[in-house]
Amino acid sequence: MAEPHVVAVLALDGVVPFDLATPGQVFGTTTTAEGVPLYDVRVCTPPGGARTSAALGRMRVDAPYGLDAFAAADTIVVPGHEGVADAPPGEVLDALRSAADRGARIASICVGAFVLAAAGLLDGHRATTHWHYARALARRYPRVEVDPTVLYVDNGQVLTSAGVAAGVDLCLHVVRRDHGSATAARTARRIVMPPQRDGGQAQFIRHDEPPDGGAALQPTLAWLEENLHRPLPLEEIARQASCSVRTLTRRFREQAGTTPQQWLSHARVRRAQQLLEDTDLPVERVAAAAGFGSPVTLRAHFARRVGASPLAYRGAFRARSE
Repeated sequence: MAEPHVVAVLALDGVVPFDLATPGQVFGTTTTAEGVPLYDVRVCTPPGGARTSAALGRMRVDAPYGLDAFAAADTIVVPGHEGVADAPPGEVLDALRSAADRGARIASICVGAFVLAAAGLLDGHRATTHWHYARALARRYPRVEVDPTVLYVDNGQVLTSAGVAAGVDLCLHVVRRDHGSATAARTARRIVMPPQRDGGQAQFIRHDEPPDGGAALQPTLAWLEENLHRPLPLEEIARQASCSVRTLTRRFREQAGTTPQQWLSHARVRRAQQLLEDTDLPVERVAAAAGFGSPVTLRAHFARRVGASPLAYRGAFRARSE
């Protein structure tokens, strides 16, 4: 069995407690089906240590690791912290650059993107942060293409996410990228999170009770999951939801942060991933079972969302599960 993937979580002074806990909660509970841990999470602080943000009364972070732990880290996560207007410590920026140079994956949660930008790791790349700080990030670092609307952005080696819960989405995305959709779904169940949201979904999702009673999307989403294998035109989905196509599209935007078509495409790719990981079905039958109709359509959607062909994905993740 391979050694667990080492995740170093950087606690800067004024770190946001929720952001700091998120990587440990997600990666720390990710295991094989037999319960073997897949990640080793290590909290690190710069010289002098760190305290949490004022929201919790400045609790001290007593971390067992310093910046030297970056040298052994496969992934480094930078949570949000207070004082984004201040320049990060020079030794932190140097450590991040050195880690990036040797190929470590580096991710940020919320305003942690300011630290990655200060290190030059976002230059020339698309990135996101909490919508409230997006304009400040773009103004201070004009070489960064800031997208304030999405949940997270995956540039391969460097990833950024929006505020609060989007950090959980990002970490689940990393688990899915590393170990496949079945492992990500198992982790999501453990932390009671739906493994539904992809990076392109909007930050602006309404979480209050829908004003037109009975308009909650969950029953419709459950019905869609049960019927992914067959054509699902918007008109039929709207009839199932007892509304017009226009109202259906609005509800998806407000409650799911995406369109019905985009949600369906993502759900079908996720179904195809599960079948490729867990079965020996030929690609033609995987395409039919996931509702794509043909292997050509499956390959096009799969390549766009996963970055690999169905056969390459199966070769990677079936091998890891055996």
